[in-house]
Amino acid sequence: MTQVTSRSLFVITGGIAGAAAVLVVQWYQRTARLTEVKVTVPQLSELTFTVNNDSRQVAWQMFVETVTRVSTQPLASDQGVVRESLTSMYGLFATTRETLKAARPSAAVPGGQTVEYLAITMLNQALRPFLSHWHPRLQEFERNHPNSRESEWPENETCRAALRVVQRDVYDYAVGFARLAGVREAEALIGVVPAPRVSVDGDGAGGGQAHAAGGVTRPGD
Repeated sequence: MTQVTSRSLFVITGGIAGAAAVLVVQWYQRTARLTEVKVTVPQLSELTFTVNNDSRQVAWQMFVETVTRVSTQPLASDQGVVRESLTSMYGLFATTRETLKAARPSAAVPGGQTVEYLAITMLNQALRPFLSHWHPRLQEFERNHPNSRESEWPENETCRAALRVVQRDVYDYAVGFARLAGVREAEALIGVVPAPRVSVDGDGAGGGQAHAAGGVTRPGD
């Protein structure tokens, strides 16, 4: 310090001040223009989410992922392939994790949830229970009956019924992501609306209990 000249001290001080200014600007960009959005999904009551530009971008990515996959498309009892839907849901699960890992955590705001909370809830309360229950069962049938058609699987219809329930849940999450991203008329953009939510008898994950109709709250509701 005794060898630092006044000019060097000026440069050092300026550098510190510049670094502090950059940090302040970054903090402002992450927390400024916060918007409150109310969303309701099957596993949650109505919650207030606080979003900024960064979290809107994450919500938009999640919206695109959920609505462009086979996993969200209706599968009639005599059409489509359950295996394809399960594989698509696994892809949605993996992509969601990678999207969250790559994104910066949302700034914590008292009284408001984040887009990460909504995405992780979708993984842990909608996708994971369904996949962990049905994927091993379908794998076992495919392994033991390599030349059989999927329609010959004894649990085919039960799995499809549970799939319809989870598709309805994912649809509601997709509309929730759309609201957080600021997408207008998300339902019209998605186009295909899953069948109304109904109960599924038995221990089938993804539909063991009846869900009340509802979903994402819309402006004016």
